[in-house]
Amino acid sequence: MNSELNLRPLAIALAAALTLAAATVIVVAAGLPAYAAEAAMPAAVPVAERTWMDTSLSADRRAELALKAMTQKEKLSWVLGWFGSDFGDKKRNPAALPFSAGYIPGTPRLGLPALFETDAGLGVASQATKTPRERTSLPSGLATAATWDRELAYNGGAMIGAEARASGFNVMLAGGVNLLREPRNGRNFEYAGEDPLLAATMVAQQIKGIQSNHVIATMKHFAVNDQETGRFILDARIGDAENRMSDLLAFQMVLEQSDPGSVMCAYNRLNGAYACESDYLLNQVLKKDWGYKGYVMSDWGAVHSTVAAANNGLDQESAWEFDKTAYFGVALEEAVANGHVPQARLDNMVFRILRAMFDKGVVDHPVAEGGAIDFAAHAVVSRTDAEEGMVLLKNAGGVLPLKAGAKKIVVIGAHADVGVLAGGGSSLVYPVGGSAVTGIGPASWPGPVVYHPSSPLKAIQARAPGASVVYHDGVDAAAAARAAADADVVLVFAQQWTGESVDAASLSLPDNQDALIVAVAKANPKTVVVLETGGPVLMPWLGQSAAVLQAWYAGTGGGEAIARVLFGEVNPSGRLPATFPVSASQLPRPVLDGDPKDESKRFTVDYHEGAAVGYKWFDLKGLKPLFPFGHGLSYTQFAYSGLAASQKDGKLQLRFKVTNTGAVKGKDVPQLYVAPQGAKWEAPKRLAGWDKVELAPGESREVSVTVDPRLLAMYDSGSKSWRIAKGSYKVQLARSAADADAASINLTLEARTFKP
Repeated sequence: MNSELNLRPLAIALAAALTLAAATVIVVAAGLPAYAAEAAMPAAVPVAERTWMDTSLSADRRAELALKAMTQKEKLSWVLGWFGSDFGDKKRNPAALPFSAGYIPGTPRLGLPALFETDAGLGVASQATKTPRERTSLPSGLATAATWDRELAYNGGAMIGAEARASGFNVMLAGGVNLLREPRNGRNFEYAGEDPLLAATMVAQQIKGIQSNHVIATMKHFAVNDQETGRFILDARIGDAENRMSDLLAFQMVLEQSDPGSVMCAYNRLNGAYACESDYLLNQVLKKDWGYKGYVMSDWGAVHSTVAAANNGLDQESAWEFDKTAYFGVALEEAVANGHVPQARLDNMVFRILRAMFDKGVVDHPVAEGGAIDFAAHAVVSRTDAEEGMVLLKNAGGVLPLKAGAKKIVVIGAHADVGVLAGGGSSLVYPVGGSAVTGIGPASWPGPVVYHPSSPLKAIQARAPGASVVYHDGVDAAAAARAAADADVVLVFAQQWTGESVDAASLSLPDNQDALIVAVAKANPKTVVVLETGGPVLMPWLGQSAAVLQAWYAGTGGGEAIARVLFGEVNPSGRLPATFPVSASQLPRPVLDGDPKDESKRFTVDYHEGAAVGYKWFDLKGLKPLFPFGHGLSYTQFAYSGLAASQKDGKLQLRFKVTNTGAVKGKDVPQLYVAPQGAKWEAPKRLAGWDKVELAPGESREVSVTVDPRLLAMYDSGSKSWRIAKGSYKVQLARSAADADAASINLTLEARTFKP
């Protein structure tokens, strides 16, 4: 025992010396601070004297003790991150895990491990395609949000967090909660929809699942990073109160519900200042008003200064190679030395990082590569998420679920013979077994286009052994129509690939797929459309199709999941987390701001809709969408009754009963909306709560929902408080945001001011 204690510090010191020696060449070549390459470090602190390793102490106290034991140069090493892959002429730090998102050297002599960072919200992603890690991919973030199922979101987060740990990572850059203000946004598929309550609740559960593995999760991109066109230069303009009731409310709720160890500031400007040097965002809102105790890391390439960024709240520069220079390298060292950045500020930056590491178990549960991964079990987690998130948008004549006895089924388009589409960019999880289709899309990042090798065609064939199930690629619309003419049912798979750094050119399906669907539906009225898209799309063919299933990007088990829903093995229970417009003319910005071909000019995006995002905008303007927020059909029916309200300790509680009045087992998502009768809100009503319930035929269940008081209030910037106006409010128990038959009651609320 004693010999082990004596040898361990020596081993740690030796490992540190070897790592530093290996880094010397890179450091000198890059012009980074000399401390990053110094071999002559203070002696390792004996294990018995490492008071910060006492797990009975609070995370705050442990961070204080560890910080006190550090040299200045060790402190500075914690605030500068490296990319985990070669980038241009810059070589990765040899200690970083190859093809990873990032690396921050630890302090081995103090027993503090390095931080190994991985993208992203759908699983463990690789930052190169020549030797990618093959891991399990969740369906898109919108698909998970469409489940409206808290437990599923947690389970998915726990699964990808486990794969991150098994892969040697202790920081996961997952927790995207940017609201869907712009349906053409290329990253919408990573996020959780347009409503702050729904988005925050689902993302918070995913973060809790990730962090259950002693892995730090990252809430991002803070804030109002709502389109990709011009993302490095655009200036998002929105008022404080409007922001606090929409985008910022989503972030605030995520913090309260999940306490992520880190927050990633965004690329864009907000009201003039870059997000990563915004005193308003980082110091005033995040750290002061919300009391956030974790650390703020930059997005990759989002840092533009040293002094302003450090003093205004940025704690760690991520992957310095993406920035013009290492702003938190020599420049920060000099800024602290000459007083432009106070020593207390540097200490706080490091303290926050250390506190998160202790608080989330990163120090006490060190990671290592090569952990076991149960890919079969994880595939089931992903497939279940995909099944629950699929939204049955239309089902004329009960064409779905597919009936037994079909003689011929024709499957058309979207490479449905071999796999399901994935979104592009940093969140892309390379599939086990490789992409089912190669050579498509951008040759470089955010491409190439990847298909998870889960074949819808094979899954359909397995469930229709007596039928002729044939595939047509759909390239020739006329030929596809001829092949479909005599089928008992036709399944047209349509797709729209989106990815980070590029917004969709329009909301229309690309590559003449609208014409394909029209031609096939004209030839055979029993045409079912399965949509694999990153967000809302237009459907000029909706009236001609028999059914539409929104499958999103369905992840590792997507093909199997689609077949299980089509054949009724799974009763669809997904509900839309975003409004589908009839046309772009219904949007607050019918034309996307900025020029995707010219990022040399700064421009502003005026979010004049304020907090009226998504369905709230449609309500405010009296617009009828193609499909409303919250919409989704089932293979059974549900009835609501007994809506009642009570108030206790300033909290509004709503109760009601749900009954399955149909013939098969299913899950329903009853939604509660609140509308003021006298007071003026940003929009006529807000989502106030929901539940997801599974019921057998004839079964009923009582449901109770507690309403967050902020959803009944307006934010007042002057007093930094929320104010509920005295008066009458209508509560609606509905199937969607546009449910004309919603049950309702009226209640009276007393005036109240509070600061949660």
